[in-house]
Amino acid sequence: MAQVTKDTIIGDILEIDETTAPIFLSIGMHCLGCPASRGETIEQACMVHGVDADELVSKINEHIKDK
Repeated sequence: MAQVTKDTIIGDILEIDETTAPIFLSIGMHCLGCPASRGETIEQACMVHGVDADELVSKINEHIKDK
């Protein structure tokens, strides 16, 4: 998988690597099964949940770097 950015769609990340789900859940994104949330970008979801998008992108990229 290429580098994740703030513009990456959450559903795309989950389809490529479902083991990223706990990262989203750990910051309060419990709506991963909702079609609307899966269509959001990381930046959009972070705005709704009050999370720093750059931190989340960094965590996800660290998680997927060796996959």
